[in-house]
Amino acid sequence: MSKIEIKKATILDLEIIRKISEQTFTETFAAVNTPENMDNYIRENFNPNQMTLEINNPESAFYYAILENEIIGYFKINFGNAQTEKQKENALEIHRIYVLQAFHGKKVGQLLLDEVLKIAKEMGVNSVWLGVWEENHRALQFYSKNGFVEFDQHIFVLGDDVQTDLLMQLEIKNKSN
Repeated sequence: MSKIEIKKATILDLEIIRKISEQTFTETFAAVNTPENMDNYIRENFNPNQMTLEINNPESAFYYAILENEIIGYFKINFGNAQTEKQKENALEIHRIYVLQAFHGKKVGQLLLDEVLKIAKEMGVNSVWLGVWEENHRALQFYSKNGFVEFDQHIFVLGDDVQTDLLMQLEIKNKSN
């Protein structure tokens, strides 16, 4: 496999980020959720207006993985007031790590997570946190393997289905801590 590059996304990348969001969300969750709930979630969360707000938010950042001119995944991080829930001071949230199913098992997720952790260290944050659906065993295993530990949970509503996300965090060792 050729070298995967990671680049910061801009508003010019809106459509490809939207397309990957819809595709990866569908690939990951369609088999275990109703089509109505999936359609509603995608319509509410990945529409052009919502994605424009997210990409333009100064307290969020999107980075994508590109392989041979094809974007194969991305991550979105939130800090400050953009975090979906207030956590400890000086924390960074991984809101999404989405990798196209065709590239699962090819270390793309690891590459994206490593970039998040590099950014977290550069920012000097104390911890990185995220929410993972309790039934997404592949993701839970991935984050556990990378040192994330469960510290709480919250409710995630997908249409008319109330689900539980496990909140996981990783303490970041900085020179200042």
